[in-house]
Amino acid sequence: MTRSAEAIRQLIRSRAALRPGPLLEQKVEAEGGCGVVGLATTIPVVGRHILVPCGQMHNRGNGKGGGLAAAGLVPEQMGVDARRLATDYLIQLAFLVPEVRDRVSVEFVDPVFEIHAGYRIATVDDYRDVPGLAIRPPEVWRYFVRVRERVLDRFIQDNGLTAIPVEVAEDEFVSQWAFRLNQRLYAEEQPPGPGAGPGPFGRQAFVLSYGRDMLVLKIVGYAEEALHYYRMEEVRARVWIGHQRYPTKGRVWHPGGAHPFTALDVALVHNGDFANYHAVSEYLAQRNLFPLFLTDTEVSVLLFDLWSRTFGYPLEYLVEAMAPTTERDFLMLPEEKRAVYRAIQISHIHGSPDGPWFFIIARSLQERGRVTGWQLLGITDTSMLRPQVFALQEGEVSVGIIASEKQAIDATLASLAHEDARLCPIADRYWNARGGSYTDGGAFIFTVTPKGALTCANKFGDAVRTPPGQRHRLRRIDVAPLAPAPSISTGTGRSPGATVRAAPSAQLTAPEAIYAQGAAIFPDADYDTIDAWLSAIRQEGRRSDALRAVALQGLTRLMDARLPTGTKKRASLLAMLHAAVYGILRDVPPINGATAFSRIGWTDWAMLSPPQRPEQALVIDARGFPMEGERSLSRALTQAYRLGWRAFIVFDVHGQRFIGSGFGPRTSGVRLDIYGSPGDYLGSGLDGMELIVHNDAQDQVGQILKSGQLVIHGSAGQTLLYGAKGGEIYVLGNAAGRPLINAVGRPRVIINGTALDYLAESFMAGDPLDGGGFCVLNGVAFDHAGRIVDLETPYPGGNLFSLASGGAIYARDPGRRLDEEQLNGGRFVEVTEADWTLIRPYLEENERLFNIPVQRLLTIDGHVRSPEDVYRKVEPIELAVLRG
Repeated sequence: MTRSAEAIRQLIRSRAALRPGPLLEQKVEAEGGCGVVGLATTIPVVGRHILVPCGQMHNRGNGKGGGLAAAGLVPEQMGVDARRLATDYLIQLAFLVPEVRDRVSVEFVDPVFEIHAGYRIATVDDYRDVPGLAIRPPEVWRYFVRVRERVLDRFIQDNGLTAIPVEVAEDEFVSQWAFRLNQRLYAEEQPPGPGAGPGPFGRQAFVLSYGRDMLVLKIVGYAEEALHYYRMEEVRARVWIGHQRYPTKGRVWHPGGAHPFTALDVALVHNGDFANYHAVSEYLAQRNLFPLFLTDTEVSVLLFDLWSRTFGYPLEYLVEAMAPTTERDFLMLPEEKRAVYRAIQISHIHGSPDGPWFFIIARSLQERGRVTGWQLLGITDTSMLRPQVFALQEGEVSVGIIASEKQAIDATLASLAHEDARLCPIADRYWNARGGSYTDGGAFIFTVTPKGALTCANKFGDAVRTPPGQRHRLRRIDVAPLAPAPSISTGTGRSPGATVRAAPSAQLTAPEAIYAQGAAIFPDADYDTIDAWLSAIRQEGRRSDALRAVALQGLTRLMDARLPTGTKKRASLLAMLHAAVYGILRDVPPINGATAFSRIGWTDWAMLSPPQRPEQALVIDARGFPMEGERSLSRALTQAYRLGWRAFIVFDVHGQRFIGSGFGPRTSGVRLDIYGSPGDYLGSGLDGMELIVHNDAQDQVGQILKSGQLVIHGSAGQTLLYGAKGGEIYVLGNAAGRPLINAVGRPRVIINGTALDYLAESFMAGDPLDGGGFCVLNGVAFDHAGRIVDLETPYPGGNLFSLASGGAIYARDPGRRLDEEQLNGGRFVEVTEADWTLIRPYLEENERLFNIPVQRLLTIDGHVRSPEDVYRKVEPIELAVLRG
């Protein structure tokens, strides 16, 4: 509940004595591109699971800063009982000069705290035993404490804290204590002498974290090195966050400058850079809060602490203060929200971070000084200038994950599922937040209770859920090769638990037969029956190259389709299909003959040789290939292309970047199928080839794409087709922010879902009726029953076709939900017969690829309408003027 004005004044006034002297000006550092991740689960999970996504985003770091935080810890691993863990302050001190610990104890710890447990945390014997770690991390001491009663009474009396509960006063004391220690032992200049640190600053010690049931560790290095050095692999927690790369301001190459940054019961990691760091610092100084580490991430957590703990704002108001709702999104809010948000903006917009940023926050919830749960939050800036992906899996064990990249989420789930059969390696839902929006507010919150429940809600409190009445397969689904299975004769059992038998080899001559049988059994058969059916298909596929091709095509079509699954989770069925397809591909003979398929991987890449016949397909197992660089998967593909390979099947992709890039000009006749979770920049620079992604794609897909066909059987990330010049692009799902920015020439694009914002900004693609480019936005999705449904709006954001000078958007908008306020330099015009003649062939190809019939797109309320009644055209005003 929001605190009274008098309580807020008392808390702020009590901090007046903290005002530091002048601080040394710091050089402004380069803008950041950090890797951030957060994980929340209904059960405590070991730290090595947060290591996996941090390692996946290793390339987003630079070895100059990394760290992690954990909340919802296990008492016996912390050396205290459950009551102490829930009520004591868990304080961690980092000693850069270990010799000062006794002085710190005498001056800062022993006189003010009742210490219930205290110890140096375990590390590896020698930091050089951690590969890549070049600088010795701090020595860390952990304490479980409460403020001494007489000390707290005097603090309340001296500061006149009569309007707040005693537990709030104790929180304030601990927060000010942490500031004073950091000011004295980290930030202040100190004269030379025994125990003095290097350089003009003391930098002898600092407070790593100070909150209930929460800890932070960070180093000069990578996040995974911090986890290894402090031996956190087996430590269990319900919430984890991690960060790669140093901050963009402050003492960047220093343990104190690494992320996470903390306040009481809060740890925050940040990807981005503030343009108004000094303005935010002034805003905080007016409220007696002063940054000491001089980084924008530190002021972020100070803002969060101010608005949450001091002002007592509910989370919705806190997020609004952090990322204000503006422009059309503000006008779309209900009037009662506009009134509250207007007051928040008047009071706090000069303290709102400005620029590209994305926060992930771990938080211990407490009531009257006792932990009541934990939260994982993701908040994006109003303009969505940093990548972010959210995911939810609900089941016997539920998981929420937030990361800079979807592939890092998939890697986390695969790691969890490998050890716990109750978890699936694929999430039930993936989505992006719309910063500062009326739709979701740009923030999502996962809340975990001590009883083992997990909920997810957006900024407004609207719940995010998965389809009810469905369950995951409670048996580990692995992508390792499956054991040989016996052939099973034909059957079509449709009832739950019925034995469903695979088609005999004669039926494997048609992929359609496999697809039809899978579509028939998926709704009603149980998991074991489907597993037996998939194993039998794999066994049949081993008999010949032709049958292998049929099995692969049929199962791939099932994987790509959106079919009803009954009481089974689509994610579990997808994982089973992935395992079956990977098994079929791992059965392919190694690269040593003239078979239709030849397999190769990271360990035997040196054996690569030219194809022995033109139509031969190279099957590449992506396990082990680096994300990027000289020996990366993308370089391997181009090497094989130069040797004469023209058909590629790449599977078990796990975040590798630049796949399909670097092949050079005029690559017509080349086909590349991708299975797994590809990384950024896929298909960039494509010129003629056909590239099919049997999954979601990530950020920067198809940059400067020139020609060819790109098909994505899922959604795409940020800046899809930035600067694209041509080609045919088909996206089954959504595009995140800023698709088609600065595109030119004649790209022909169909997005069947929607785009978050800034669609086709500065589009420069000529007149589509005279050979130019366009984008069709269909505004549809598949529900959990496999039905095509209309989205609430084909496009929720502003800046539709903003500042475009050529091309067109064809938006499927029969309800005329789009309005002039969403345009900036464009206008709505009627769809003509010439327009329909232009886009219809692409919609027919879209139907072939995704089973979205053109007739269904034209069907509104059960009636087939004319194209001009269903679609609306947006064209640049400038183009209309040129036509005269």
